[in-house]
Amino acid sequence: MLEFGLSISFCAPCEYQALAKAADDAGFTYATLSDHLIYPKTLSKPYPYTEDGVPRFSETDDFPDPWVAVASMAAVTQTLKFYTNVYVLPARNPVHVAKILATAAVMSDYRLALGIGMGWMPEEFAAGEQPFARRGKRADEMIEVMRKLWTGEMIEHKGEFYDLPGVRMNPYPKQYIPIYVGGFSEPAMRRAARNDGWIADLHTKQELIDLMHKAKKYRVEAGGSLDDFKILSFGPMDAFGIDDYTMLADEGLSTLTTMPWMFSAGPEATLEQKLDSIKQFGDETISRFS
Repeated sequence: MLEFGLSISFCAPCEYQALAKAADDAGFTYATLSDHLIYPKTLSKPYPYTEDGVPRFSETDDFPDPWVAVASMAAVTQTLKFYTNVYVLPARNPVHVAKILATAAVMSDYRLALGIGMGWMPEEFAAGEQPFARRGKRADEMIEVMRKLWTGEMIEHKGEFYDLPGVRMNPYPKQYIPIYVGGFSEPAMRRAARNDGWIADLHTKQELIDLMHKAKKYRVEAGGSLDDFKILSFGPMDAFGIDDYTMLADEGLSTLTTMPWMFSAGPEATLEQKLDSIKQFGDETISRFS
């Protein structure tokens, strides 16, 4: 069954709780949050997901800490889940991330998943006091460290990047925290195949279908099961309704994330317009997939 996510990127943080409550009532499965630590005065590298290299966001757009935001929204919802789309994992320290996620998982009744990206902005890594080079390899070891810490046992880890000589973390999650990987480069998709799911970017329907087939192929090659492998995506640029969504679900899409107010009021929508569009999308679309 196709699930739906509500993207709250570029919304004012003061709207998050109201949007989450509306999404919960409308039948959305997820609210999704984006992430950046900083926006530098000068970018040393182009943004990799637009043709002109200009980011889709500006220096004044809000990027509140996603896990603080999750805790706030979880407190006012009953079933809504949350994942990051995406969290720049290797710009952080794995022990800090493990602690934050464990606490957020426990306090949200395990209604969260970690969606990660490798990052593209060297200035962000400098601000987080982490090396930009070899960030993919570090992220792989970070996941290993975090999974060990989440067992709640006294653990040791001696790897290429991290050395923990006997530590234990509490509270620890009593339920599994899924890790999804964003990006459509070969390394990103193979990393996703080794974890719990793949997060797509903005694509056309055909582009997304081709990438979904590739993600499933890599999952099988990695020895994993497709039964517990999620594919999560923004609504494709040329997908506009139930027939398109059904076709994508048949091709393997697990979760389609959208901003329903963009179809009516656009990016300058008021909170009232956003809430109305969420309810309408639930009544007219999500209900057809229940």
